[in-house]
Amino acid sequence: MTRKQKRLALIGLVGLVLAVALGLILTALRDQIVFFRSPSEVVAGKVAPGEAFRLGGLVAEGSLTREPDQRVRFAVTDGAETVRVVYQGLLPDLFREGQGVVAEGRLGAGGVFNATNVLAKHDENYMPREVADSLKKQGVWRHAEGAKPGAGEGSKP
Repeated sequence: MTRKQKRLALIGLVGLVLAVALGLILTALRDQIVFFRSPSEVVAGKVAPGEAFRLGGLVAEGSLTREPDQRVRFAVTDGAETVRVVYQGLLPDLFREGQGVVAEGRLGAGGVFNATNVLAKHDENYMPREVADSLKKQGVWRHAEGAKPGAGEGSKP
């Protein structure tokens, strides 16, 4: 083999190793990627049952019920559609009806979202950008008085 052929073989081998490494990384991350969905997207059928995703919106008024064994049932709404949620565990202190929430989990049978983690807003001005955009489209979103520009739209004040 000439020097040029050896060099090309080495470059090809390095390229192959990098391609295999990238393939392994993407395969490992595939199960870790969690997309954000609004209740309207869930009801429209854009989410397959069993698919992991984050559901965001407002906790619907009058929907919160607490059961034994720390099981909680509530509904998440974006103003247009509502999705029922079941969660077993301790809720954040800031969790309450009418407030922003993001729940991680999977869509189960009958369109019920089985949450594995529930995140409540951290202050009076915060709301994930996707949730705020969805609520603005429905005409439900309003800024808190005295909110800083950009607050409540995915940024921390």
